[in-house]
Amino acid sequence: MARARGLGSAHTGVSEWWRQRLTAVALVPLCLWFGASLISLTGADHAHFAAWMAEPLHAVGLLLVIGAASYHLKVGLDVVIEDYVHTEWAKVTLLVVNGFGAVTMAAVSAFAVLKLAL
Repeated sequence: MARARGLGSAHTGVSEWWRQRLTAVALVPLCLWFGASLISLTGADHAHFAAWMAEPLHAVGLLLVIGAASYHLKVGLDVVIEDYVHTEWAKVTLLVVNGFGAVTMAAVSAFAVLKLAL
């Protein structure tokens, strides 16, 4: 029955594949915008950067980059851990650490953006 539904040994099917691809598609324009923004800010002092960050479009854009990149990283590392770690306790431990790490990274980064933006 699992083969008929397209589910693999992890019984999650292609959902991880789709989540990885959707976040990758979202990250393409976000990273292009982020890269162009970094180039435009080359040589800027802290006051200029703070003024740039205070614009809502820039703060929201950075929050979107942080959220999409963190989720993309988590989903990708989950797949690697599930595929290549064979000891069950190590797999569960690494998946939990990966989840907490992604959330922590996103929260700390979002806090930094919001602190500068507000």
